Amino acid sequence: MKDKSPYYKETGKEVEVFNQSYINKIPFLLKGPTGTGKSRFIEFMAHELDKKLITISCHEETSSTDLIGRYIIKGAETIWLDGPLTRAVKEGAIIYLDEIAEARPDVIVAIHSLTDHRRELFIDKLGEVVKAHKDFMLVASFNPGYQRGFKELKPSTRQRFVAISFAYPDEKLEAEILVNETGVEAGVAKKLVNIANKIRNLTELGLTETVSTRLLVDAAKLIHSGLPKRLSVEVAIVEPLTDDLEITEALVDLCNLLI
Repeated sequence: MKDKSPYYKETGKEVEVFNQSYINKIPFLLKGPTGTGKSRFIEFMAHELDKKLITISCHEETSSTDLIGRYIIKGAETIWLDGPLTRAVKEGAIIYLDEIAEARPDVIVAIHSLTDHRRELFIDKLGEVVKAHKDFMLVASFNPGYQRGFKELKPSTRQRFVAISFAYPDEKLEAEILVNETGVEAGVAKKLVNIANKIRNLTELGLTETVSTRLLVDAAKLIHSGLPKRLSVEVAIVEPLTDDLEITEALVDLCNLLI
């Protein structure tokens, strides 16, 4: 018996597209800003397909060695330890490389042979080639130019994937997500979504990040558990967005008018 499914509200045809990509063994790419449900969607799909999910949060220090494996010293001997990508390839798991563009270039090189007809992984340090298990699937995500300073994914890499864009849900759907995720009252959920949309439209503030659905869920959880609404919004939405005192003050004033 499977565990309870992670809550996910479909916004388009992403479930159907993912299922067909899985059947056809085509790598899958999720594009979109932080906190739009990309990771939750992959958790949901792995659960629906009853497949093991291995998630790697990529950053500027993530290397191919981190993914493929390395030799380690154990007692008096040196042994090889498979990395998460190698385990996924062998076991037939779904591997999710979150923010893949942030990883070192050698990560992209390492996955190339897994993203075409070969579906194989070359382990240079062992001189071995591992054929992917029939159930293996490679999934990646990246944030295409939504934020200053974020790296882009080369077109030659993007074209190895089926890609789908994630955006913030419409107001009604986002409020519904908050209610289902946290149990907060519908009226409060609607106000939180209104706050999010107001801030998202304040492009002149130059925020590196904007209000994600994830931040709204955090605020709703705090409100539902008894923290005052204005304080919940300040600590869960405003403070994570900026360290600029003037912008913080302006956003707090705005939020206090809306909650």
